[in-house]
Amino acid sequence: MRHFIILMTLFLGSLSSFVTAADKALEIGYMPIIPVSQVFITLENNTLSNAGVNDPELFQFQNGPAIVQALLADQLDVAYLGIGPAMVARAKGADIKVVASNIVEQISMVTLGNLSPYFENGEAKTAFARFKADTGRKAVISTFPRGSVPETVLQYWLQKQLGLTREEITQNIDIIYQGAAQVQQALMTEAVDGAAILEPVVSIISDKKSDAKVVASGSDMFPHQPGAVMVVRESLISEQPELVKALVKAHIDATNLLRNTPEKTVKSVGKYVGGGRLPSKITLTALKNSRDQFEADPNAIIDGTRTMHDFQASQGTLKVSVDLDRLFDVRFYNELIKE
Repeated sequence: MRHFIILMTLFLGSLSSFVTAADKALEIGYMPIIPVSQVFITLENNTLSNAGVNDPELFQFQNGPAIVQALLADQLDVAYLGIGPAMVARAKGADIKVVASNIVEQISMVTLGNLSPYFENGEAKTAFARFKADTGRKAVISTFPRGSVPETVLQYWLQKQLGLTREEITQNIDIIYQGAAQVQQALMTEAVDGAAILEPVVSIISDKKSDAKVVASGSDMFPHQPGAVMVVRESLISEQPELVKALVKAHIDATNLLRNTPEKTVKSVGKYVGGGRLPSKITLTALKNSRDQFEADPNAIIDGTRTMHDFQASQGTLKVSVDLDRLFDVRFYNELIKE
């Protein structure tokens, strides 16, 4: 009898754990930006409910490093963030895998009226130095926090593409680190001279500021740069592989919509980007500007991720080496493409 009671106790304990895990709401983290548009389409087309997931818990963040903190605190089952923060999270012990890419070459360098002429007339490498010589102050450039994809791309552009030394950067540029909403506000109020930023901020500023100029596109700043990615917990992969596969399939379908018929995605994306208050015209412009950059294949960004990994390590923003072979799990994408 004593053995039977022990066995029943163990069984009920295991059953209780199973029920708790099954009942736990799926936690999804994202930023309200165009580069993660796939998640907004997934949330709006019944993909999750069809996969048996009802009422997921959604968490909005203003930058990738904030999502990293949530992942390290064992929050979030699925997250949409930059590849740079994803590497940082993995390096610090988060049990995450990149199962799909969202976008490539997503960052643009936008300048305002005071700074723009220095790129239009003269060599880009000397633009910041000439601006300081004429104005008596450094150019103020906004971007996301250190270690984020925008900040990494900005530094790569300055150092690798323009050929500036770190001393020249420090002498001629003040870089400030902000969230997406703060970068947009800084540009709107002309508190900064420019920003390394992504959509929809680029389209918003271009629409509102006639003197705003895109002086360097994603391919100019960091060719083949990996951008936002979809990551999932390894525990979710092992416990619910079919759910992960459904999410990746939805991600691929959403990417095809974004590339081929962006006008059909405006409503879904517009509900989440810009607090749902962004004019449809701006949302569509941002989506069309990004359509060629949307990329679901995680295999396509592995080499670019290796380049970014090595650059971030040289910058000190990635302090622990990341095993990139273990960061990526491409099997779901590969299996779906073959089907």
